[in-house]
Amino acid sequence: MDEVDEVCRAVLRQGDPGPELYRLGGARAEAGTGLAEALLDLAALHAVMEEPAGSTGIVSASIDAIPARMLRCTALGWGDAMTRQVGNCTADNPLTGLATPAYLRTRLREVYAESRAVGRQEHVLVLVELDLTRTSGWSRVVAMTLLADALKEVFDAGETVASIGPSVACVLLRRDRHLARAVSNLRILTADRLAVDPHVAPSGPVRLWVEELPETRQEALKLIAELGH
Repeated sequence: MDEVDEVCRAVLRQGDPGPELYRLGGARAEAGTGLAEALLDLAALHAVMEEPAGSTGIVSASIDAIPARMLRCTALGWGDAMTRQVGNCTADNPLTGLATPAYLRTRLREVYAESRAVGRQEHVLVLVELDLTRTSGWSRVVAMTLLADALKEVFDAGETVASIGPSVACVLLRRDRHLARAVSNLRILTADRLAVDPHVAPSGPVRLWVEELPETRQEALKLIAELGH
């Protein structure tokens, strides 16, 4: 994986591999690797690094021999990734009330199964993105909460309203003749909500658009992941 190559490059240039090890730990967690196995991989790398000149090339990997900083960076990356995964197991975000990306992925599987059965795709995504570069801390949470309120007020007929990133939300819904009006109402309502609080008013302007679903569910999942970053 790319993270392994990054760690190797950091070690070869004799710099601090901490950030690369953090990303490696996270990547291993996302790949379903347990912490013990991830640390054993790190131990093997460390053993190769510490191999004395003239060695036969046979090394013994020992987790106990890993320097504390290398161990800590890798474990923190693994732990943070696992925490995010646990958070995605719930159906909605407790602060905003928006559905989680995990729930949206479930709904997309159902929508694509339905489209195969009927022979056509009837759903689209409405995407909303806030510019949070001029806000910080708690104001960002408040801005997303206000956006969530506007979304749930406009789309209150069973649509899937989800958060897919720190500043991006979306609605998965069936296309109908009311879509254009709903999008227009959402634009106006979101601007009004954000303008009420001077601490979150700089989070505008709101970027809002309709995204056609790709041909396959795998492409849709990739699109959601890219838009959420």
